[in-house]
Amino acid sequence: MRFNCGEVITAMVTPMSQTGEVEYSKVEELTSYLTTHGSGSIVVTGTTGETPTLTHEEEIKILHHAQKGIKNNAKLIMGTGSNSTTTAVEMSILAEQEGADAVLCVVPYYNKPSQKGMIEHFSAIAEAINIPVIMYNIPSRTGVNMSVDTVKYLAEKYSNIAALKQSYADMDTITELKINCPEEFAILSGDDSLTLPMMSLGAHGVVSVASHIFGEEIKKMITEFKNGHVETARGIHNILYPSFRKLFMAPNPTPVKAVLANEGLINEYVRKPLVTLTDSEKTDLFETIKTTKANLTVLL
Repeated sequence: MRFNCGEVITAMVTPMSQTGEVEYSKVEELTSYLTTHGSGSIVVTGTTGETPTLTHEEEIKILHHAQKGIKNNAKLIMGTGSNSTTTAVEMSILAEQEGADAVLCVVPYYNKPSQKGMIEHFSAIAEAINIPVIMYNIPSRTGVNMSVDTVKYLAEKYSNIAALKQSYADMDTITELKINCPEEFAILSGDDSLTLPMMSLGAHGVVSVASHIFGEEIKKMITEFKNGHVETARGIHNILYPSFRKLFMAPNPTPVKAVLANEGLINEYVRKPLVTLTDSEKTDLFETIKTTKANLTVLL
């Protein structure tokens, strides 16, 4: 199953008030903003959306308000992953029933399953729904790494397992995935700074955090690369790189929420155990973002 998700997929933050309630009107506004600033798809209720602190009721309500904001201008993907296979299946079924275009499911975290356990986990999800499944491999958060053989097996067996979000800086693995997996199976960078390197090996695009701020520029970088203008794409990457890194100076999504708040789009609030940036951290972050924007203006 080929899933036309676009090359820039924004892992969207969840706007919250100063007292921690989800601001659903801002969910609509931000979704609309992103779809007109480079995003071909939006992921709601992922890690960037602070899903560890959201209730399932909040997640479904966020999906509904994102649907209002997206207005069929992009694909809407719901994060339904869990370290409980039963919960991941139930949430994936609900996502399909409520109109999500696809689901994003992380490798189970904390309980550290074997490769056989991962196969059974993702098989249960794929067999329960008809919409595309994007698997998400992020060993730094899960404690385990999904092998190439496991990805290959799942991609070949299930037509609706359509893509892998890979947050693991090993370029040999990207090569092995492209060699071994079906041609229509999409590899997506899970880290902004790895987008261009991974695309040089055949990746499709990126599930991005920086696209909240630089969506159109990231899209142009990818377009230039795909059109054979490698030097131009590398120039954009080099300018964006300091901001790519700085947006992870503290646990995600704390920095990107601070930038969005500084630009008047949302509040900077993050639910505990995350905490907002200090004033000195904000100064450092905002200066990097400002410099990046100025350099992009000169280049583009």
